[in-house]
Amino acid sequence: MTISMYAASVPVFQQLLGAVGDILGKAEEHVVEKKIDPNALLHARLFPDMFTFTRQVQVACDFAKGVSARLAGADVPAYEDKEQSFEELRALVAKTLAFIGSLDASQFEGSEERTIVTRPGTPRERTFTGQAYLLTYGLPQIFFHVTTAYALLRHNGIAIGKRDYMGAF
Repeated sequence: MTISMYAASVPVFQQLLGAVGDILGKAEEHVVEKKIDPNALLHARLFPDMFTFTRQVQVACDFAKGVSARLAGADVPAYEDKEQSFEELRALVAKTLAFIGSLDASQFEGSEERTIVTRPGTPRERTFTGQAYLLTYGLPQIFFHVTTAYALLRHNGIAIGKRDYMGAF
């Protein structure tokens, strides 16, 4: 039995980003209830050289849309990544979910052998087959950024757990 590239990507991204949207809501409720400056969470990081919570969410969305688009042979939409509030981050997640939801499974057919080039024309250029791109680059990246966003909120006292991280499945 085989699994399609669509099934191995878009539904996983939808589950993870759906969970991110939910934990964003819980984080916002927490700052209102505890009268905390939202920036304390939005700019939180685990170590000074790591991305902030806001950037972790943006990058997770970037990978979900970018990996999906490249595998589908579609243009990658450009987002400005200027979000500065929980509301704006939830809107980014919703926009990303709408984009990846607009892709049809048929667009992914044959993408396991499609050539994917990341950062073309730069010293960091990498070339993958579609399957290697998804399995060794795209999935690990989104899991890393979603996990880090979750960990930042949990570390800062937000009452979330594994079910919140997993989302609806």
